[in-house]
This record gives sequence, structure tokens and C-alpha cells, in this order.
Amino acid sequence: MQDQKGDFSTSQVTVYIGSPSHISSASNTSCSPEVSAGTDSPRMKPSIAIILCLLVLGVDSQRWLEFIKEAGQGTRDMWRAYTDMREANWIGADKYFHARGNYDAARRGPGGVWAAEVLSDLRENIQSLIGRGHEDSMADQEANRWGRSGKDPNYYRPKGLPDKY
Repeated sequence: MQDQKGDFSTSQVTVYIGSPSHISSASNTSCSPEVSAGTDSPRMKPSIAIILCLLVLGVDSQRWLEFIKEAGQGTRDMWRAYTDMREANWIGADKYFHARGNYDAARRGPGGVWAAEVLSDLRENIQSLIGRGHEDSMADQEANRWGRSGKDPNYYRPKGLPDKY
């Protein structure tokens, strides 16, 4: 390479990308930069990313698996409350089933609380998109929070609702 004065530079720039096994001790006297791509992908592998996240978050694998199990059970509790609400078809029972589903899911543990919150928010957001009233949605969310907090869902139970529910 020639600098501004017209002299030739003998400096060398070498950039290595990849594993250290690709670095050779041979001297390179060319003036062009060298790039060794190697066989490693520049992206982090998903398994490494998951392990890194677990280490950063300080979550041990046993607790993580338990959280996933609780979330699945909480999802099932929410689904059961929804299907019971549809089966009962009882005027004024909507808030009771919201509270009951969240209550049952939250009793599973942190994973159940998480599932109940995500599913409740998702349902209310979808219903607000299709034009359901804001006041009714806020009342449903209050019943959801009531149940998730561990308070008795029977507070919202309408008179005459069969004992089956």
C-alpha cells in the first residue's frame, strides 16, 4: 500500500473470524487484509442462548420445569372455567367464571399466575378489538385480579347458579 508521501507501507492487517484452530503461524507479507471464516456460524446456537439465559436469570432447571408445568395446569384451569361458563349459559355469571378460572390457576403457583394473567389479558384485548364495551372489560379484569389474588371467587357468584359450577 502506498501512503500519501508515495512510500510503500509494510504494515499488515490480519483479522481472524472463527475458532483459534484456524490461525496459522505462517507470515503473510501481502498488503490485503485476511479473513478466515471458519466453520462456526456467527449466530449463537439456540441451546447456548437458553443456557445463557438460565444462568443470567439464576433459574435452576428444576424450578423452570415446575414453572412450565404450573403454567400448563393453570391454562387447563382457565379453559375449564371458560367451558363451564359456556355450558352454564347463566346471565350475570361471567364475572364469577373469570374470578374462578384465575383463582384455580393462581393456586398452581407462579406458573399458574402467569398463565392466568396472560390468558385473561389476551381475552380482554381480543374482545376490545371486536367492539365490546370498555366498562365491561374493566369489570372482567377486576374479577380476574380478584381471583388471582386468592380471594374467594364466590363473591361474584350469581344467585341460582347450579352447585355444579
